[in-house]
Amino acid sequence: MSPGPKAMDPKATRGYRNRNPGNIEHVPANKWQGLADPASDGRFCRFTSHEFGIRALAALLVTYQDRHKLRTPRAIIERWAPKVENDTAAYVAVVARRIGVGPDDAIDLHRHNHLRPLVEAIIHHECAGLSYPAGVIDRALTLAGVPPAPPVTLREVAAITGTGRGAVLVGAAGIATAVAQAAPAIQALGTLAPAVAIAVIVAAVVGVLAWRLRRPA
Repeated sequence: MSPGPKAMDPKATRGYRNRNPGNIEHVPANKWQGLADPASDGRFCRFTSHEFGIRALAALLVTYQDRHKLRTPRAIIERWAPKVENDTAAYVAVVARRIGVGPDDAIDLHRHNHLRPLVEAIIHHECAGLSYPAGVIDRALTLAGVPPAPPVTLREVAAITGTGRGAVLVGAAGIATAVAQAAPAIQALGTLAPAVAIAVIVAAVVGVLAWRLRRPA
């Protein structure tokens, strides 16, 4: 029995080479963040990093939901991969199965745990089974405005370590978590430059941790 055709290396796909794993077609009017120079390979966008390419994919999907009211895998994929060029029914079935929902179940693409599996399923389908490390996907979705939830709260850290002082022991990780949780506060400082706003929040967090360190046990 002769062997079947060799499977394509995902990293040899056009989408991977262009750092555009959603195979987004280049439209000069669409000024995507992170476009390379030249911005097109003749048909599809080229990006300077995989994170920017995945960000564009995620942002486009969120636009489908917000602007076009597409809320199911079937509706989203039928727009993403029209029947004139694709076996759209098979595409829908594969994507829905990988997400773990029915083709006509509603999903909310402002939720990281809904958007991420959809993005991963499209990349897998477009690029011969390509799979990115979780950190790459999470950084890209954070750029798109849909970050993952912070892993723990400072209160949980303090409880795990036994005292309020325990939060200090997590060092930079604790501060990073606190800053992530302070996103609404950062947004409230909208009149400041982003770097200044973040510095204000970090300074407040460090002050709280230092105060806890000085408190008697």
